Amino acid sequence: MADQLIRATAAEGGIRAVGAITTRLTEEARQRHQLSYVATAALGRTMTAGLLMASSMKRAKSRVNVRVKGDGPLGGILVDAGLDGTVRGYVENSAVELPPNNQGKLDVGGAVGNGYLYVVRDVGYGYPYSSTVELVSGEIGDDVAHYLVTSEQTPSALVLGVFVGASGVTAAGGLLIQVLPKAARDENLVETLESRVAALSGFTPLLQAGLSLTEILQDLLGDMGLMIFPDTQMLRFNCNCSFDRVLGALKMLGEAELQDMIAKDDGAEVTCDFCRNVYQANSAHLTQLIADLQTESSASV
Repeated sequence: MADQLIRATAAEGGIRAVGAITTRLTEEARQRHQLSYVATAALGRTMTAGLLMASSMKRAKSRVNVRVKGDGPLGGILVDAGLDGTVRGYVENSAVELPPNNQGKLDVGGAVGNGYLYVVRDVGYGYPYSSTVELVSGEIGDDVAHYLVTSEQTPSALVLGVFVGASGVTAAGGLLIQVLPKAARDENLVETLESRVAALSGFTPLLQAGLSLTEILQDLLGDMGLMIFPDTQMLRFNCNCSFDRVLGALKMLGEAELQDMIAKDDGAEVTCDFCRNVYQANSAHLTQLIADLQTESSASV
């Protein structure tokens, strides 16, 4: 099934629901970064969470940056997700592997450890909105839901899952359910919703059972006036790095550093953290950057 996202409402607009399948993009990230099992689960969950959060933004170029920084062996996780359905991300220590946790599942919480979740929402103009919360479990879903409740004052349930087998990622995705202010006062509705979400055995078992996103939402919210929006959004791993961006970054190092690169290495090799693409800048490229810097310096005098 293709990577996709659908949006829905229920309870006369009092509940917002978003479901996403991210199997292929998570597998692409696993291959690009040569991720271990637990690192694949951690990054896949975070990329899915980023896409689910970005789905509620309004302006076309809106993006969400999610950074998880814990004291566990995985180090940090950084994800950049857009309203346009694109996402990219990486983990600091991609080869880390841990034994399964007490439930026999990949120990993402142990790999992440204690620390903080940082979220930046960029709507494409003005100053981005940023917020920081402490991690509550390191399992990503609990932590992002905690952020949504404490920083955005929106009661939320977030179910994320990544299943990694010997051949790679075979199922990944997530479900975000949010109770909006108009429905939050209905205690029976909230309790019913909480019990249904708690009863889910996870998200990937639903995909492995062959259920579509529409069927998953129908089972969960079908008797609550569910309305699924007609547009299905396709999702993909995508990085906007380029050789021109690399040259711009090298230029910021300054003339002395560029001269040193030419003398020692006859150029520079740059690897994008997000996608692992490698860019080669030879001595001619660096010499031109130096000339540009000298021209700019003369013009500013």
